[in-house]
Amino acid sequence: MSSPTGPASGLPVRMPRPRQSGRHRRPEPAAAPVGAPPLVLAVPGAPDPVTRAVVDEVLSIARSELPGLDARVGYVGGADEQAPALEVTLAQAARDRAALLATARADAAGQPGDAAGDAPDAAAQEAAYAARQQAVIDADGPAAVVVPLLAGPDSELLARARQAVEGSGCAALFTDPLGPHPLLAEALHVRLSEAGLARADRARLFTVATAADGIILATVGGPEAVQAAGITGMLLSARLAVPVLAAPLDEKGAVARTAEQLLGAGSQRLALAPYLIGPEVSAELIETAANEAGCAAAEPLGAYPAVGRLVLSAYAAALGLTLPGAPNR
Repeated sequence: MSSPTGPASGLPVRMPRPRQSGRHRRPEPAAAPVGAPPLVLAVPGAPDPVTRAVVDEVLSIARSELPGLDARVGYVGGADEQAPALEVTLAQAARDRAALLATARADAAGQPGDAAGDAPDAAAQEAAYAARQQAVIDADGPAAVVVPLLAGPDSELLARARQAVEGSGCAALFTDPLGPHPLLAEALHVRLSEAGLARADRARLFTVATAADGIILATVGGPEAVQAAGITGMLLSARLAVPVLAAPLDEKGAVARTAEQLLGAGSQRLALAPYLIGPEVSAELIETAANEAGCAAAEPLGAYPAVGRLVLSAYAAALGLTLPGAPNR
């Protein structure tokens, strides 16, 4: 089963929660608009089992928040038969859009399309027809919305993803990365507390013997990524009341230098918090950096629930959709 902090192994597909009765029930989630383009999650790295588990849970969260969402995956940096490259996923989205438009125009000309004839019942047939008509209305709209699975900007990965969009021939919208965002500071706090490196709740007055008094926020992607991580780091520092400094994992010696800076400022027990979803780098790189800094490391953000919500929020913002309870972008 899913936990409040992320996926467990062998996760089932997350389904929308059943509607509760009574006047205090939660509002029903909005449904995806008829004929809306798919959300395509651009995932860095190769589709290894750990990455697939994270991706599946992130999209499961997004689908549970927006029933009817067409969510797909494309990898940047590796692919296989069951986990297609981003360019392949987008090319298929473009073909699907073209087929939908062609069928809708045939409907308008009085020539029923094959999809309507294949519908198993009247309700499904009506829904298929409505989707085709909406596609005609939005004929100039995007065939997909690409959301990079990145906590912050990574110029190299974003350039490769945009190149895949151009190479696919798909008219796609491309969103910003998920952060910086207060919800990612919350996720970092949770990951640190899970590792015994921070209080689980800043409102509680008890202390944690292993709590760090200085945090290295490790990221990848160059100076822009470090700057963006620094913004989330300020939010994390406010939550924990300890200094937080961002450092690039992909710059030799940078994490160790940041550790020295924190120690020189008075910190005595450091911790490394990866400002990463997980697929961006290998676990060995995080472990090596933590060893160089002489400190323990928390787990990457992974499929923390806020990550799925931010992915959906980016998709909705790109299309101008308003979702109840969605985090602000």
